[in-house]
Amino acid sequence: MIHDDIGNRLNILSLWLNNLDTQGDELIKNNIYNQMSSLIDAARSISHSLYPVNLESVGLVLYVEELITNLAHKINISLQVMPGYEKKDLFVEVQLYRIIQEITTNVIRHSTATDLWIYLKDYPENMAVVISDNGQGFNYEEVKKGMGIKNIESRIQSMNATHKWKKTFLHTGSRLIIKIPKYHEFPNQNSPD
Repeated sequence: MIHDDIGNRLNILSLWLNNLDTQGDELIKNNIYNQMSSLIDAARSISHSLYPVNLESVGLVLYVEELITNLAHKINISLQVMPGYEKKDLFVEVQLYRIIQEITTNVIRHSTATDLWIYLKDYPENMAVVISDNGQGFNYEEVKKGMGIKNIESRIQSMNATHKWKKTFLHTGSRLIIKIPKYHEFPNQNSPD
């Protein structure tokens, strides 16, 4: 389990720290730094996999605003919710929150973007979500097999939604457009997360 892996790695770091006084070389310091970064990513992954317990009562918009506040020191994120937007089914809101979470993590980690924009709008037959950034962009064919893209697309499919990765070129950023039908049954509603 991932929890066991984190425990083992923390024990190794503890041993390295104990040896730091006697050896104190740059290799050990670099190993500790790399392990700490990896552990932070693993802890973030566990945190992302936990069910967002207050989302049902608070709603997607406030949850995303909290995410924006938590990431404000890393990237400028703006959320634009168009007038008339209505709270969605819990299943849809959880999926959208996880997609936004995954994309913001990927943008911060890989894109060199300084700005990220999230746009939510209700239409009579569907809801549109657009997530854009001003980073270096990416080639979809090269990254489509990665777990991040697979997770995002799996969540989109679970909502019977359609999506499009806007064709990106280097230094123009990326854009994901999602259209979620309002009146369809969702096949996997037994487990919202």
